[in-house]
Amino acid sequence: MRLGYFTMPVHPMHRSWTETLKQDREAIILADKLGFASAFVGEHLTDRCENVTNSMTFLATLIPATTQIKLATGTANLAQKHPVLIATQAAMFDHLAEGRFILGVSPGALTSDAEALGILEQDKNQIFAEAIDVILAIWEGEPPYNIDLPNNRFKVSTAKTSALHLGVGYMGKPYQKPRPEICGTVLAPFSPGVVHMGRRDFHPLSANFLLSQHLRSHWANYCKGKAEVGVEPNTDDWRVARTVFVNDDDKVAERYGRSDPASPYRFYYSQMHAKLIRSKRLFVFKSHREQPDEEITHDFILDRLVIHGSVNKVVDGILALHQEVGDFGELVYGGMDWVDPALARRSMRLMAEEVMPRVNAALGKKSAAA
Repeated sequence: MRLGYFTMPVHPMHRSWTETLKQDREAIILADKLGFASAFVGEHLTDRCENVTNSMTFLATLIPATTQIKLATGTANLAQKHPVLIATQAAMFDHLAEGRFILGVSPGALTSDAEALGILEQDKNQIFAEAIDVILAIWEGEPPYNIDLPNNRFKVSTAKTSALHLGVGYMGKPYQKPRPEICGTVLAPFSPGVVHMGRRDFHPLSANFLLSQHLRSHWANYCKGKAEVGVEPNTDDWRVARTVFVNDDDKVAERYGRSDPASPYRFYYSQMHAKLIRSKRLFVFKSHREQPDEEITHDFILDRLVIHGSVNKVVDGILALHQEVGDFGELVYGGMDWVDPALARRSMRLMAEEVMPRVNAALGKKSAAA
């Protein structure tokens, strides 16, 4: 099982973006040094707590500062940009990173982003579906393209103005062939979108704020999509994000990872709780659809979504997760605000150097015994 990293990121409103952006970069540089396989970074345009407005721009600053980690948009919000922009910018990024790139995609869920862009009343999921079709058509096609897909608002051509002998009218293709890995973050239990991912060989990343009991539904739907196109699913392609804090001392881990009012984990989930209520998506935190909203307290959420403790306790928590959901390829560690930078760095180091080797050793023994 690989170890990955994901950050939205979410910081307290009083913190300077200059400082938090530096800290978010530092976390990914550390992840690279520790051998994390990938780093996903989210983006929002209109959230004071979330400082990355363009994940590709942010990640581009990390290409020369890292050596092996794959840099992943987490996600590029396709309803917010013309697909020509995403296709050409992602292709350039892939060349700059020499293949250390994953294109994470989504429609973009923040309603204030949609309002600011004038698309609040539009069907963002439909725009997303049309955009990804055009992005792939650009990468697969040749100039002058003449992309005119049925029931698709995006018509793309350079036929009227191209001068191919001068290179004019050409859109670049990615470094990776035939394309970079495309990944989608999955938020909802039983999401039908995962079926479409399976059909198209897009890979699912199950969100860290979804209860573990619902994770199997993502893999089941992915397998359904793969079966529809006659392809065998590979558990290596499934990423599961979890919120983890590791420390040498269980008491420190419990305090920083859960109970302290200044805990970045408590802050993160208080933000998510309030935002999901506001967007009428509190069902993400529920054990069942009919669960009363008043049962979804901060303690309910933290008890179920934060794995915290010393190395052995966290190893046991991850093995219990694996027992519950089955095989998956990458455990994606959720990045938080660095309230205490030393504790944050130590957690990542323990995760990479002690927790994951023990987890993989235990899984290897289990596999050999099977």
